[in-house]
Amino acid sequence: MRTVKEISDMTGISVRALHYYDEIGLLKPTDKSEKGYRLYDDKALEQLQQILFFREFDIPLKEIKALMENPALDRNHTLKMQRKMLIAKMERLERLVASIDDILKGENKMDFAIFNRTEVEEMFQAMTDHMPEEMKKTAIDEFGGLAQWREHYMKAVSSEDMQKRYRKMVEWFGGKERYLDTVKNPISKEVAESYRKRLDAVLEKLAGRRECPVDSFEVKEMIGEYGFIMKQLCQIKDEKEMMLSLAQTYRKEEIKAKTDEKYGDGAAQFFMLAIETFYK
Repeated sequence: MRTVKEISDMTGISVRALHYYDEIGLLKPTDKSEKGYRLYDDKALEQLQQILFFREFDIPLKEIKALMENPALDRNHTLKMQRKMLIAKMERLERLVASIDDILKGENKMDFAIFNRTEVEEMFQAMTDHMPEEMKKTAIDEFGGLAQWREHYMKAVSSEDMQKRYRKMVEWFGGKERYLDTVKNPISKEVAESYRKRLDAVLEKLAGRRECPVDSFEVKEMIGEYGFIMKQLCQIKDEKEMMLSLAQTYRKEEIKAKTDEKYGDGAAQFFMLAIETFYK
């Protein structure tokens, strides 16, 4: 058995932090001495190591606690998951170090890639796994085979322009891991269709209030629901930036024409102003 002080000296975690982990139920001591001091065995030390691995990725303690308490995650599964996360982080750090070396040499390549090749391959696999068979067959025929399609996807997603777009999306989702998890585990088609129908109903109501000021309660109420549905449909953490980006799409002639055709003249302009007023 080891005392809090011994654990602190061994791991570099402060005594105060260990006390807090105990208070929130993240890492309970194995036992207590006759004087009431916390004592930890090797199993508790192993749990602390797991916690420290997760903290490397700035995962909130509340989420770490939920992960640690998940009965579906055994020790080996957790370690494999953490190893994968650490390798991804290591690859990212290696790219950053290489970029610094290039700058020092006067050869700055301005590499802002957010996803490495392994992650892009996983995204492609997730996309094809959840794609309707007829759509998948059309794409394979168009590119001349699955391998050709994959290569085209890898090249497109790895481009500087697409990486910049993905960086913005990752911000909407609240982190890269959350975005990748959403890509790999999308909501069901039935749920997505339900959200789309609800969204269409909201836009119909919103279009019917075009005569109201964009800062009126009636309009704000509809925009608030619009944003909530988009947040749920896209499974993002905060919809503000996405909604403001969406507002800009109503300026595009093609989107503007389709929106006005479906919801009435001036609908696109009204939607854009209403969204910007609500979120700004």
